[in-house]
Amino acid sequence: MIVWYSVTVRTAYRCRAYPDEAQQAMLSRTFGCVRVVWNRTLAARHARWRAEGTGTSYAETDRELTAMKRDPDLEFLNEVSAVPLQQALRHQQAAFTAFWAKRARYPRFKSRRSRQSATYTRAAFRSAGSPGASAGR
Repeated sequence: MIVWYSVTVRTAYRCRAYPDEAQQAMLSRTFGCVRVVWNRTLAARHARWRAEGTGTSYAETDRELTAMKRDPDLEFLNEVSAVPLQQALRHQQAAFTAFWAKRARYPRFKSRRSRQSATYTRAAFRSAGSPGASAGR
């Protein structure tokens, strides 16, 4: 008897980039926006836990992100891709899940001086030959 198993292989690529000045500016803006979203969301989660003793779901933080993007003081959040901002919320949700499962420590606030990162998903990219793709993005 032969048994076949279906195996899904996930592929990730790590690459080194050499951005020009405009791309460096966009990356810096993206890193800053991700940091702002992470820190404000973490502060809101912390305040809610202190005040009400209840946790915050990913859906609630996603709605909070939408409200942040509508705030005139945080209008700069609209200048970057929404994907890294949403991924920051997903990473924070995973960090809290690990914390409550006693696999990790409490999530920390992000600093300008620490390592900067932004996660893009496949949905954030278009191939150069696909319809709607622009050379400048």
